[in-house]
Amino acid sequence: MADVAAHAGVSGQTVSRVANASPRVDPATRARVEEAMAVLGYRPHRAARALRTGRTQTIGLVVSTLATVGNSRMLQAVADAAGARGYALTVVTLGPEADIENAFERLREHGVDGALVLNEASAVARDAPAPARLELVVVDSPPDDRFGVIATAHADGARNATEHLLALGHSSVRHIAGPRGSFAADERERGWREALQHAGAPVIEPFRGDWTAASGHHAGALLAADASVTAVFAANDQMALGVLRALFEGDRYVPGDVSVIGFDDVPDAADFRPPLTTVRQDFDRLGERAVAMLVDRIEGHRLPLAESVSTALVIRGSTTG
Repeated sequence: MADVAAHAGVSGQTVSRVANASPRVDPATRARVEEAMAVLGYRPHRAARALRTGRTQTIGLVVSTLATVGNSRMLQAVADAAGARGYALTVVTLGPEADIENAFERLREHGVDGALVLNEASAVARDAPAPARLELVVVDSPPDDRFGVIATAHADGARNATEHLLALGHSSVRHIAGPRGSFAADERERGWREALQHAGAPVIEPFRGDWTAASGHHAGALLAADASVTAVFAANDQMALGVLRALFEGDRYVPGDVSVIGFDDVPDAADFRPPLTTVRQDFDRLGERAVAMLVDRIEGHRLPLAESVSTALVIRGSTTG
């Protein structure tokens, strides 16, 4: 660091500020220091920095599984956002025992400065004691003063999807919900119910899937056999894909006989047959805000305690009146 300071003609403190991405450096000075770092091959030593500052510049991520599209997309978004802020990422999966206290302890052993808890694991975190000595932000949870919360506006997205189908002239909308205990599934079901109730439309109890296309196909086969069904809102795109297959197998044309809407807007949704109308989750924004909230807490800033990320309805060929 002293060599870099001498080469750039600045103080060691200025080099430290540049290395730690402090905003308190003039852009021209920052460029000069970064050029000196490149010329001399200087790289900050993470372990030495941790000894000096008490922080490792590492955050943890607790997730129940990485097999679902939503979780894998959130992992990518969090990794990108953490990297942009100079933080490394340590991932812990809960496994079948769903032992979140053990997951927190493993993260503490890795010396993380704080942790994010994703989606299905969030329900486990809400039921467990708040971890000691570990800043925490939970993704998809009701507000909780023990930790920061960032959530997609699931109910708003589901409400918009259901209202869109009703506006197309469908008398009601059947729902394939996600698994019980999932905050996202519960909120999407709530938005669907509220839209139907507000419109005075019949509310028939939903089928319940597990986010997989197979569970959507199973529910879709039952719906395909019911000639009164003309509109289906599935709680994610994978289950909607299973519904599309089941309707095709049941000789029900989409969208002529049945309109279908999913949720998430996975990258392949526009290439389904027909292209899928869906509710877009902004995973990049969700990951960026989750990391920003956690870093703020690590640095001693506790507000806001909760934040919501909006959704958008993307209309494609799977819906019609």
